[in-house]
Amino acid sequence: MIVDYTTLEREPLVTTLTSLEHDLFGRGAWTQTMIHQELNAPARTYLIDIDTSQPAQPGTLPVRGYAGYWYDGDDAELMTIGVARPHQHHGIATQLLTALTDRARAQGARRILLEVRVDNTPALALYQRYGFTTLGRRKHYYQPDNVDAYTMALDLKPHIAGFTLPDTSGTPDTSGTPGTTTTAAPAESTTHTQRNQA
Repeated sequence: MIVDYTTLEREPLVTTLTSLEHDLFGRGAWTQTMIHQELNAPARTYLIDIDTSQPAQPGTLPVRGYAGYWYDGDDAELMTIGVARPHQHHGIATQLLTALTDRARAQGARRILLEVRVDNTPALALYQRYGFTTLGRRKHYYQPDNVDAYTMALDLKPHIAGFTLPDTSGTPDTSGTPGTTTTAAPAESTTHTQRNQA
């Protein structure tokens, strides 16, 4: 069951996420302090997948996965996404990403941006299946491992490029220029929607 992090008791959540971070991300894991700061920072949206079939250990929560973004008023920056090892390859990351995308779109985000390790094959496959495109590469982005990152983006709103279509109705031009005939396309045909691929 996917829930908003604000509906959960904070200390057990932080304890659980800290443990998952260390297991999933090793030396690059967020510390307990970093997780506290992230969850308390403004403009954050975090979703937690809770395993309702399992009781939690004292002081923890039965978290199967978690993901969150920071929304700056234009773009949503995916901050992290992680799924506990026993629950990987069951679609949880996709469900979390779908729920986050829906939230970002509802908030008015134009696109979702992220960085991902160039050697994180499962994550790259997920993002590519989901429609993210690669924008570039950041050298030595992940420390202390000194690993490069791909920057990726998913457009949430189509970009509108306006232009006038030629008039095929043969309506005379009333602009006063002698000998000209202009055509006007119906109002609903004067814009074209296209997705930005960059």
